[in-house]
Amino acid sequence: MTPRPARTSRPREGTLDGLVASKEIVIACGPGGVGKTTAAAATAAMAAFHHGGRVLVLTIDPARRLADALGLRDGADGPEAGLGNAERRIPDEVFRAAAGRSPRGELWAAMLDTKESWDQLVRRHAPDALARDRIFANPLYRNISGRFVQSHDYIAMERLYDLHAQGTYDLIVLDTAPSRSALDFLDAPARMADFFSSRLLRWLTASYRSRVVNLASRPFYQVADRILGTQFLGDIAEFFILFQSMYAGFVERAEAVTRLLSDRRTTFLVVSTLEATPVREAEYFAAELVARDLHLGAIVVNKVLPGYFRDREAAQLAEHLRDGAADLGTRLADALGTDAALTERVCAEIAESFLNFGVVARREAEQQAELATSPEVLATVPFFEDDIVDMEGLLRLGAMMWG
Repeated sequence: MTPRPARTSRPREGTLDGLVASKEIVIACGPGGVGKTTAAAATAAMAAFHHGGRVLVLTIDPARRLADALGLRDGADGPEAGLGNAERRIPDEVFRAAAGRSPRGELWAAMLDTKESWDQLVRRHAPDALARDRIFANPLYRNISGRFVQSHDYIAMERLYDLHAQGTYDLIVLDTAPSRSALDFLDAPARMADFFSSRLLRWLTASYRSRVVNLASRPFYQVADRILGTQFLGDIAEFFILFQSMYAGFVERAEAVTRLLSDRRTTFLVVSTLEATPVREAEYFAAELVARDLHLGAIVVNKVLPGYFRDREAAQLAEHLRDGAADLGTRLADALGTDAALTERVCAEIAESFLNFGVVARREAEQQAELATSPEVLATVPFFEDDIVDMEGLLRLGAMMWG
């Protein structure tokens, strides 16, 4: 296989609209608290509304605010009630109420249910019905299938691969956990495969299979028997023996998922704000994507101050307002019947506040220009005064991202 040439920094051009139109998978990632889940939902909503086809937004973020924004209310009646592991279609009425017309395509949504997804994985990879039923009946599996080593990250990759392989959706937008966890998300398939082939598990299961307790293992078993009980050790050993029977399937899928992530049909969208900590994390993650030869399609800079704070004419007006606050305050006080000193103070504070925001806005512009890693698309979204809680808000956000 001919190695790919290393990617080099190039001028940012293009739009999120064009980028998403050419992809089948968009993986949204970034620090926590920067609006990543909302950005992922807005991207999917815009794609369904303008591009057509069947679009799915899948979130592994435990926050459930996405359901409300998409019109899938928890506790509602009917097939669209709530947001869970099964994909649910967003009714066209939600779009019509928000934008006055129906979308060109269909928007679907789901939230990863780790336990249900693990059950589906076992059904797919178990060598036979007997092994499948023994895994389901194993107490250890029942207790930790939702918290198993890297289970949430691994099962998200499995689910993404499975949904893409089904060919049901023209576009899948995946919302991931915060950025450092998203690196675990990328590595999860290989880590899971390595875990099931580890020396510790081979030693544990071999001892259990042969019932031979050698001098090295006897102290461990004697202590473990007293503390945990023989049945507990048996459950552990049986659990891993049964899972090792699916090892080949795990490895095969891990390799397939790795290929899918680096496929030209997959792109990554990094969401951040320009605050010091989030932007450092976003740059770290973007650099990791490039180092792994994964496609960094876009960086979305959220909660940016509006451009008018950088307008020189507006700044001059604020300076005049500040410098002339005494005269303006007197005239406004006469017109409004208020205290002149208080009115002057309010005018001066408003002008000074605008100028301070201007300083921050110019600093944000410099930070944005200095982002270490250059994606194909750099989109900025101004700070929203109100939380996005419905489809109208998602489409408004999406329009600003779309370009």
